Amino acid sequence: MIKEVCVENFTNVPLMIERGANRIELNNDLTVGGTTPSFGVIKKTVEYAHKHDVPVIVMIRPRGGNFVYSEDELEIMINDIQICSLLDVDGVTFGCLTREKHLDKRAMNRLLSVAHIVDLEVVMHMAFNELTDAEQKETIDWLSKNSVKRILTHGGPLNQPISHTLDNLKELVKQAKNKIEILPGGGITNKNIAEIIEQIHVDQVHGTKLLDRI
Repeated sequence: MIKEVCVENFTNVPLMIERGANRIELNNDLTVGGTTPSFGVIKKTVEYAHKHDVPVIVMIRPRGGNFVYSEDELEIMINDIQICSLLDVDGVTFGCLTREKHLDKRAMNRLLSVAHIVDLEVVMHMAFNELTDAEQKETIDWLSKNSVKRILTHGGPLNQPISHTLDNLKELVKQAKNKIEILPGGGITNKNIAEIIEQIHVDQVHGTKLLDRI
């Protein structure tokens, strides 16, 4: 079972690894859903995590808000992906949408091409939740064909408890089978993790409260 713990900056990384995190998603500013952390934070986190054989996935997101990016912002994201490669990061997570909330395949292709050139694992993040059910199914196929490793999803709007999105998560897992990994997240805690794993049949989960911090 992979417990991917979502952390803000380096502060809690040692504690989370000590408590059993076996993958880290590294962010800045989780109050806006996470943005790209600094060079120094990435470097220190990767050095520490790799000493404990824990991979690090870095958020590639230049700001909070929507997932519609300008050309300047895409250039920033490309540069950040290149920096992640130089710092020996294991993977990056990003997602690009159009103003109509469709997957922005052009923007995604630009970022994917850079990530694949530098041999980084790629994760589609929670922007996936904003797609319609029909488009999610098509996007699963598109992402898998474009060598995306997994999709982080709540299975529905983040303002719904995960208990209300389990049926859709089950369907997504079924649709993604043998194509791409589904990583459930958003509202998973150390108290409900066992039940969620049993219901949707996954071997990995994501969250900020997967582990006891005390």
